[in-house]
Amino acid sequence: MTHTLNLADAVDLGRAPIDVAAALDHLVREADAAAATSIGFPGAVDLDHSEVLARLGNRLWNNIGDPADTGGTAHTRVMERAVITWLADILAMPTDDRWGYVTTGGTEGNLSALHAAYRRHPRARIYHSSAAHYSIPKTVGLLGARGVVIDARTDGEMDYAHLSAQLRTRRRWPAIVVATAGTTMTEAVDDTDRIRAVLDEHDSDGHLHVDAALSGIPLALDGRLRLDDAGGIGSIAISGHKFLGVPTPCGVVLIRDHLRTHHRHVAYTATVDTTITGSRCGLAAALLWHAIATHGREGHRWRTTHARRLAAYTVEQLTAVDWPAWRHPHAFTVVLPTPPEQVRKKWLLATNGDTSHLICMPGITHGQIDAFVADLTAAAPPRTIPRPRPATTAPIRTSAH
Repeated sequence: MTHTLNLADAVDLGRAPIDVAAALDHLVREADAAAATSIGFPGAVDLDHSEVLARLGNRLWNNIGDPADTGGTAHTRVMERAVITWLADILAMPTDDRWGYVTTGGTEGNLSALHAAYRRHPRARIYHSSAAHYSIPKTVGLLGARGVVIDARTDGEMDYAHLSAQLRTRRRWPAIVVATAGTTMTEAVDDTDRIRAVLDEHDSDGHLHVDAALSGIPLALDGRLRLDDAGGIGSIAISGHKFLGVPTPCGVVLIRDHLRTHHRHVAYTATVDTTITGSRCGLAAALLWHAIATHGREGHRWRTTHARRLAAYTVEQLTAVDWPAWRHPHAFTVVLPTPPEQVRKKWLLATNGDTSHLICMPGITHGQIDAFVADLTAAAPPRTIPRPRPATTAPIRTSAH
Protein backbone atom coordinates (compact mmCIF):
# COMPACT_ATOMS: atom_id res chain seq x y z
CA MET A 1 0.00 0.00 0.00
CA THR A 2 1.15 3.57 -0.70
CA HIS A 3 0.78 6.83 1.17
CA THR A 4 -2.52 7.39 -0.71
CA LEU A 5 -4.06 4.52 1.22
CA ASN A 6 -7.76 4.92 2.06
CA LEU A 7 -7.71 4.31 5.78
CA ALA A 8 -11.39 3.46 6.09
CA ASP A 9 -10.97 0.72 3.49
CA ALA A 10 -7.67 -0.43 4.97
CA VAL A 11 -9.15 -1.03 8.44
CA ASP A 12 -12.41 -2.62 7.23
CA LEU A 13 -12.54 -5.89 9.15
CA GLY A 14 -14.85 -7.39 6.52
CA ARG A 15 -12.05 -7.32 3.96
CA ALA A 16 -9.29 -9.87 3.53
CA PRO A 17 -6.39 -9.79 3.63
CA ILE A 18 -5.77 -6.80 5.88
CA ASP A 19 -2.39 -5.08 5.78
CA VAL A 20 -2.11 -4.30 9.49
CA ALA A 21 1.32 -2.68 9.24
CA ALA A 22 0.19 -0.32 6.49
CA ALA A 23 -2.86 0.82 8.48
CA LEU A 24 -0.78 1.50 11.59
CA ASP A 25 1.96 3.24 9.61
CA HIS A 26 -0.66 5.48 8.01
CA LEU A 27 -1.98 6.57 11.42
CA VAL A 28 1.54 7.38 12.60
CA ARG A 29 2.37 9.35 9.43
CA GLU A 30 -0.81 11.41 9.74
CA ALA A 31 -0.16 12.19 13.40
CA ASP A 32 3.48 13.07 12.74
CA ALA A 33 2.52 15.37 9.87
CA ALA A 34 0.00 17.24 12.04
CA ALA A 35 2.20 17.53 15.13
CA ALA A 36 4.05 20.68 14.09
CA THR A 37 0.84 22.70 13.73
CA SER A 38 -1.15 21.20 16.62
CA ILE A 39 -0.97 24.01 19.16
CA GLY A 40 -4.58 24.46 20.24
CA PHE A 41 -5.14 21.66 22.75
CA PRO A 42 -3.36 20.88 26.02
CA GLY A 43 -1.15 17.86 25.66
CA ALA A 44 2.54 18.16 26.56
CA VAL A 45 4.86 16.69 23.92
CA ASP A 46 8.24 16.92 25.61
CA LEU A 47 8.24 13.69 27.66
CA ASP A 48 9.35 10.29 26.35
CA HIS A 49 7.19 7.45 27.66
CA SER A 50 8.56 4.76 25.34
CA GLU A 51 10.46 2.93 28.10
CA VAL A 52 7.24 2.18 29.99
CA LEU A 53 5.38 1.14 26.85
CA ALA A 54 8.23 -1.12 25.76
CA ARG A 55 8.49 -2.85 29.15
CA LEU A 56 4.83 -3.03 30.16
CA GLY A 57 2.89 -2.66 26.93
CA ASN A 58 2.61 -6.36 26.09
CA ARG A 59 0.17 -7.43 28.81
CA LEU A 60 -2.88 -6.35 30.79
CA TRP A 61 -2.24 -4.36 33.96
CA ASN A 62 -5.54 -4.09 35.80
CA ASN A 63 -5.73 -1.95 38.95
CA ILE A 64 -9.22 -3.20 39.75
CA GLY A 65 -10.70 -1.97 43.01
CA ASP A 66 -9.15 0.49 45.42
CA PRO A 67 -5.48 1.57 45.20
CA ALA A 68 -4.99 0.18 48.73
CA ASP A 69 -6.08 -3.32 47.65
CA THR A 70 -3.25 -5.84 47.35
CA GLY A 71 -4.88 -8.82 45.65
CA GLY A 72 -3.91 -10.06 42.19
CA THR A 73 -0.55 -10.03 40.47
CA ALA A 74 -0.57 -8.03 37.23
CA HIS A 75 -1.31 -4.61 38.64
CA THR A 76 0.56 -1.36 39.31
CA ARG A 77 -1.25 -0.25 42.46
CA VAL A 78 2.02 0.38 44.30
CA MET A 79 2.89 2.94 41.60
CA GLU A 80 -0.63 4.33 41.74
CA ARG A 81 -0.28 4.89 45.48
CA ALA A 82 3.05 6.64 44.90
CA VAL A 83 1.44 8.96 42.34
CA ILE A 84 -1.42 9.77 44.71
CA THR A 85 1.03 10.50 47.54
CA TRP A 86 3.17 12.79 45.35
CA LEU A 87 0.20 14.80 44.14
CA ALA A 88 -1.36 14.97 47.60
CA ASP A 89 1.97 16.19 49.00
CA ILE A 90 2.40 19.01 46.48
CA LEU A 91 -1.22 20.00 47.20
CA ALA A 92 -0.51 20.02 50.97
CA MET A 93 -3.32 17.57 51.76
CA PRO A 94 -3.19 16.37 55.37
CA THR A 95 -1.53 12.95 55.49
CA ASP A 96 -4.30 11.51 57.64
CA ASP A 97 -7.16 12.80 55.47
CA ARG A 98 -6.47 11.97 51.84
CA TRP A 99 -7.70 9.44 49.31
CA GLY A 100 -7.61 9.17 45.55
CA TYR A 101 -7.09 7.01 42.50
CA VAL A 102 -5.98 7.11 38.86
CA THR A 103 -8.95 7.82 36.60
CA THR A 104 -9.61 7.77 32.87
CA GLY A 105 -9.32 11.55 32.84
CA GLY A 106 -10.70 14.78 34.24
CA THR A 107 -14.28 13.87 33.44
CA GLU A 108 -14.20 10.72 35.57
CA GLY A 109 -12.39 12.64 38.30
CA ASN A 110 -15.15 15.25 38.39
CA LEU A 111 -17.81 12.52 38.37
CA SER A 112 -16.14 10.62 41.22
CA ALA A 113 -15.72 13.71 43.42
CA LEU A 114 -19.20 15.10 42.78
CA HIS A 115 -20.76 11.67 43.27
CA ALA A 116 -19.09 11.46 46.70
CA ALA A 117 -20.27 14.98 47.57
CA TYR A 118 -23.81 14.35 46.37
CA ARG A 119 -24.09 11.13 48.38
CA ARG A 120 -23.35 13.18 51.49
CA HIS A 121 -25.66 16.02 50.45
CA PRO A 122 -28.45 14.50 48.31
CA ARG A 123 -30.54 17.69 48.50
CA ALA A 124 -27.70 19.92 47.34
CA ARG A 125 -27.68 22.23 44.36
CA ILE A 126 -24.50 22.04 42.30
CA TYR A 127 -23.13 25.45 41.31
CA HIS A 128 -20.64 25.93 38.48
CA SER A 129 -19.66 28.81 36.24
CA SER A 130 -20.64 29.17 32.60
CA ALA A 131 -16.93 28.74 31.77
CA ALA A 132 -16.70 25.35 33.50
CA HIS A 133 -15.74 22.30 31.47
CA TYR A 134 -18.58 20.58 29.65
CA SER A 135 -18.14 17.53 31.89
CA ILE A 136 -19.59 19.44 34.84
CA PRO A 137 -23.17 19.93 33.56
CA LYS A 138 -22.97 16.41 32.14
CA THR A 139 -22.07 15.07 35.59
CA VAL A 140 -24.91 17.05 37.17
CA GLY A 141 -27.28 15.30 34.76
CA LEU A 142 -25.80 11.86 35.43
CA LEU A 143 -26.27 12.37 39.16
CA GLY A 144 -29.86 13.50 38.69
CA ALA A 145 -28.97 16.65 40.61
CA ARG A 146 -30.05 20.24 40.10
CA GLY A 147 -27.41 22.50 38.65
CA VAL A 148 -27.11 26.28 38.91
CA VAL A 149 -25.01 28.09 36.31
CA ILE A 150 -23.04 31.06 37.61
CA ASP A 151 -21.95 33.86 35.29
CA ALA A 152 -18.32 34.08 34.28
CA ARG A 153 -16.49 37.33 33.62
CA THR A 154 -15.17 38.04 30.14
CA ASP A 155 -11.74 36.74 31.16
CA GLY A 156 -13.26 33.41 32.24
CA GLU A 157 -13.21 33.77 36.04
CA MET A 158 -16.35 33.14 38.07
CA ASP A 159 -18.59 36.09 39.00
CA TYR A 160 -18.62 35.82 42.80
CA ALA A 161 -21.40 38.39 43.23
CA HIS A 162 -23.64 36.25 41.04
CA LEU A 163 -22.69 33.16 43.05
CA SER A 164 -23.66 35.01 46.23
CA ALA A 165 -26.99 36.06 44.76
CA GLN A 166 -27.81 32.52 43.60
CA LEU A 167 -26.89 31.05 46.98
CA ARG A 168 -29.05 33.62 48.72
CA THR A 169 -32.16 32.50 46.84
CA ARG A 170 -31.43 28.81 47.58
CA ARG A 171 -30.15 29.03 51.15
CA ARG A 172 -32.46 26.22 52.30
CA TRP A 173 -30.44 23.64 50.35
CA PRO A 174 -26.80 22.56 50.79
CA ALA A 175 -24.38 23.84 48.17
CA ILE A 176 -21.83 21.92 46.13
CA VAL A 177 -19.67 24.45 44.29
CA VAL A 178 -17.33 23.56 41.42
CA ALA A 179 -14.40 25.94 40.98
CA THR A 180 -12.21 25.72 37.90
CA ALA A 181 -8.43 25.98 37.94
CA GLY A 182 -7.76 26.51 34.25
CA THR A 183 -10.94 27.16 32.24
CA THR A 184 -11.17 25.67 28.78
CA MET A 185 -10.78 28.79 26.64
CA THR A 186 -8.78 31.25 28.77
CA GLU A 187 -7.20 29.14 31.56
CA ALA A 188 -8.82 31.37 34.17
CA VAL A 189 -8.61 30.27 37.81
CA ASP A 190 -11.55 30.69 40.16
CA ASP A 191 -10.53 32.03 43.57
CA THR A 192 -11.51 29.38 46.11
CA ASP A 193 -10.85 31.71 49.02
CA ARG A 194 -13.57 34.02 47.71
CA ILE A 195 -15.90 31.10 47.03
CA ARG A 196 -15.37 29.77 50.55
CA ALA A 197 -16.07 33.25 51.95
CA VAL A 198 -19.34 33.41 50.00
CA LEU A 199 -20.34 29.99 51.31
CA ASP A 200 -19.53 31.01 54.87
CA GLU A 201 -21.45 34.26 54.48
CA HIS A 202 -24.59 32.32 53.62
CA ASP A 203 -23.96 29.54 56.16
CA SER A 204 -24.09 27.06 53.30
CA ASP A 205 -23.38 23.48 54.28
CA GLY A 206 -21.83 21.55 51.43
CA HIS A 207 -18.70 20.84 49.42
CA LEU A 208 -16.12 22.74 47.36
CA HIS A 209 -14.64 20.84 44.42
CA VAL A 210 -11.91 22.07 42.06
CA ASP A 211 -11.71 20.96 38.44
CA ALA A 212 -7.98 21.50 37.87
CA ALA A 213 -7.45 19.31 34.82
CA LEU A 214 -4.92 21.58 33.10
CA SER A 215 -3.54 23.95 35.71
CA GLY A 216 -3.63 21.80 38.86
CA ILE A 217 -0.05 20.56 38.86
CA PRO A 218 1.59 23.87 37.80
CA LEU A 219 -0.39 25.84 40.41
CA ALA A 220 0.35 23.26 43.09
CA LEU A 221 4.06 23.48 42.29
CA ASP A 222 3.75 27.27 42.70
CA GLY A 223 2.16 26.75 46.13
CA ARG A 224 -0.96 28.56 44.90
CA LEU A 225 -3.29 25.56 44.94
CA ARG A 226 -3.57 23.81 48.29
CA LEU A 227 -5.93 21.29 49.81
CA ASP A 228 -4.91 22.00 53.39
CA ASP A 229 -7.33 22.60 56.23
CA ALA A 230 -7.29 26.37 55.74
CA GLY A 231 -8.48 26.23 52.14
CA GLY A 232 -11.71 24.34 52.69
CA ILE A 233 -11.43 22.41 49.40
CA GLY A 234 -12.94 18.94 49.60
CA SER A 235 -11.79 17.40 46.32
CA ILE A 236 -9.86 18.00 43.12
CA ALA A 237 -9.60 16.42 39.66
CA ILE A 238 -6.38 16.62 37.64
CA SER A 239 -5.65 15.38 34.13
CA GLY A 240 -2.64 13.14 33.43
CA HIS A 241 -2.44 13.51 29.66
CA LYS A 242 -2.17 17.30 29.69
CA PHE A 243 0.75 18.66 31.72
CA LEU A 244 2.37 15.23 32.15
CA GLY A 245 1.79 14.30 28.49
CA VAL A 246 0.87 10.67 29.19
CA PRO A 247 0.02 8.95 25.86
CA THR A 248 -3.33 7.65 27.05
CA PRO A 249 -6.21 9.66 28.53
CA CYS A 250 -5.98 9.50 32.33
CA GLY A 251 -6.06 11.60 35.45
CA VAL A 252 -6.17 11.59 39.24
CA VAL A 253 -8.97 12.44 41.64
CA LEU A 254 -8.17 13.37 45.24
CA ILE A 255 -10.84 13.60 47.95
CA ARG A 256 -10.55 14.42 51.63
CA ASP A 257 -11.05 10.98 53.14
CA HIS A 258 -13.50 12.04 55.86
CA LEU A 259 -15.88 13.29 53.15
CA ARG A 260 -16.31 9.86 51.59
CA THR A 261 -18.93 7.26 52.43
CA HIS A 262 -18.22 3.56 52.89
CA HIS A 263 -18.18 1.19 49.92
CA ARG A 264 -18.87 -2.50 49.66
CA HIS A 265 -16.39 -5.35 49.42
CA VAL A 266 -16.52 -7.43 46.23
CA ALA A 267 -15.81 -11.03 47.18
CA TYR A 268 -14.87 -12.56 43.85
CA THR A 269 -12.24 -9.89 43.07
CA ALA A 270 -11.14 -9.48 46.72
CA THR A 271 -11.34 -5.70 46.28
CA VAL A 272 -13.27 -2.74 47.67
CA ASP A 273 -15.53 -1.03 45.13
CA THR A 274 -14.49 2.62 45.63
CA THR A 275 -14.01 3.79 42.04
CA ILE A 276 -16.34 4.68 39.17
CA THR A 277 -15.09 2.12 36.65
CA GLY A 278 -14.08 -0.94 38.68
CA SER A 279 -11.40 -2.32 36.36
CA ARG A 280 -8.84 0.43 35.80
CA CYS A 281 -5.82 0.93 33.56
CA GLY A 282 -2.68 -0.01 35.46
CA LEU A 283 -0.55 1.10 32.52
CA ALA A 284 -1.80 4.68 33.01
CA ALA A 285 -0.66 4.62 36.63
CA ALA A 286 2.77 3.38 35.57
CA LEU A 287 3.05 6.10 32.93
CA LEU A 288 2.13 8.80 35.46
CA TRP A 289 4.63 7.40 37.94
CA HIS A 290 7.34 7.38 35.26
CA ALA A 291 6.65 11.00 34.25
CA ILE A 292 6.94 12.13 37.86
CA ALA A 293 9.89 9.90 38.78
CA THR A 294 12.08 10.95 35.86
CA HIS A 295 11.66 14.70 36.47
CA GLY A 296 10.65 15.26 40.09
CA ARG A 297 9.36 18.51 41.53
CA GLU A 298 12.18 20.69 40.27
CA GLY A 299 12.06 19.23 36.77
CA HIS A 300 8.34 19.91 36.53
CA ARG A 301 8.79 23.40 37.96
CA TRP A 302 11.30 24.07 35.17
CA ARG A 303 8.82 22.76 32.57
CA THR A 304 6.16 25.07 34.01
CA THR A 305 8.44 28.12 33.90
CA HIS A 306 9.59 27.40 30.36
CA ALA A 307 6.03 27.00 29.09
CA ARG A 308 4.90 30.25 30.71
CA ARG A 309 7.85 32.10 29.22
CA LEU A 310 6.94 30.78 25.79
CA ALA A 311 3.34 31.92 26.30
CA ALA A 312 4.59 35.40 27.25
CA TYR A 313 6.81 35.38 24.14
CA THR A 314 3.80 34.44 22.02
CA VAL A 315 1.78 37.40 23.31
CA GLU A 316 4.75 39.69 22.62
CA GLN A 317 5.15 38.41 19.05
CA LEU A 318 1.46 38.74 18.25
CA THR A 319 1.28 42.18 19.83
CA ALA A 320 4.34 43.26 17.85
CA VAL A 321 2.45 42.67 14.60
CA ASP A 322 -0.63 44.45 16.01
CA TRP A 323 -2.64 41.26 16.42
CA PRO A 324 -4.48 41.40 19.77
CA ALA A 325 -3.53 38.62 22.18
CA TRP A 326 -3.46 38.17 25.95
CA ARG A 327 -2.96 35.61 28.68
CA HIS A 328 -3.43 35.26 32.41
CA PRO A 329 0.00 35.60 34.10
CA HIS A 330 -0.03 31.97 35.30
CA ALA A 331 -1.31 30.54 32.02
CA PHE A 332 0.11 28.54 29.14
CA THR A 333 -2.94 29.62 27.11
CA VAL A 334 -2.81 32.59 24.73
CA VAL A 335 -6.17 34.06 23.68
CA LEU A 336 -6.59 35.84 20.36
CA PRO A 337 -9.27 36.78 17.83
CA THR A 338 -10.20 33.83 15.62
CA PRO A 339 -7.78 33.71 12.66
CA PRO A 340 -8.90 33.46 9.03
CA GLU A 341 -10.05 30.08 7.75
CA GLN A 342 -6.87 29.40 5.76
CA VAL A 343 -4.83 29.71 8.96
CA ARG A 344 -7.21 27.45 10.90
CA LYS A 345 -7.01 24.82 8.15
CA LYS A 346 -3.26 24.54 8.72
CA TRP A 347 -3.03 25.22 12.46
CA LEU A 348 -5.08 23.19 14.94
CA LEU A 349 -6.52 25.80 17.30
CA ALA A 350 -9.40 25.72 19.77
CA THR A 351 -12.09 28.11 18.57
CA ASN A 352 -15.32 29.36 20.10
CA GLY A 353 -16.98 31.93 17.84
CA ASP A 354 -14.76 34.98 17.41
CA THR A 355 -12.24 33.81 20.02
CA SER A 356 -9.49 31.22 19.60
CA HIS A 357 -6.58 30.09 21.68
CA LEU A 358 -3.29 28.30 21.39
CA ILE A 359 -1.59 26.60 24.32
CA CYS A 360 2.15 26.72 24.88
CA MET A 361 2.39 23.30 26.45
CA PRO A 362 5.82 21.91 27.33
CA GLY A 363 7.38 20.76 24.07
CA ILE A 364 5.95 23.54 21.89
CA THR A 365 8.85 25.54 20.45
CA HIS A 366 9.67 29.14 19.58
CA GLY A 367 9.95 28.01 15.97
CA GLN A 368 6.34 26.82 15.93
CA ILE A 369 5.17 30.12 17.40
CA ASP A 370 7.20 32.13 14.89
CA ALA A 371 5.76 30.10 12.02
CA PHE A 372 2.21 30.59 13.29
CA VAL A 373 2.67 34.36 13.62
CA ALA A 374 4.13 34.52 10.11
CA ASP A 375 1.18 32.61 8.64
CA LEU A 376 -1.28 34.77 10.55
CA THR A 377 0.18 38.07 9.40
CA ALA A 378 0.43 36.84 5.81
CA ALA A 379 -3.21 35.77 5.75
CA ALA A 380 -4.90 38.86 7.17
CA PRO A 381 -4.19 42.43 8.28
CA PRO A 382 -3.96 43.13 12.01
CA ARG A 383 -7.22 43.38 13.91
CA THR A 384 -7.97 45.75 16.73
CA ILE A 385 -10.89 44.59 18.84
CA PRO A 386 -11.78 44.98 22.52
CA ARG A 387 -10.43 42.08 24.52
CA PRO A 388 -10.77 41.06 28.16
CA ARG A 389 -7.79 41.46 30.41
CA PRO A 390 -7.02 39.29 33.42
CA ALA A 391 -8.05 41.00 36.61
CA THR A 392 -4.82 40.27 38.46
CA THR A 393 -1.14 40.62 37.73
CA ALA A 394 -0.13 37.44 39.54
CA PRO A 395 -1.44 33.89 39.63
CA ILE A 396 -4.52 33.65 41.79
CA ARG A 397 -4.03 32.18 45.23
CA THR A 398 -6.47 29.41 45.95
CA SER A 399 -5.95 29.23 49.69
CA ALA A 400 -5.19 31.56 52.53
CA HIS A 401 -1.89 29.81 53.20
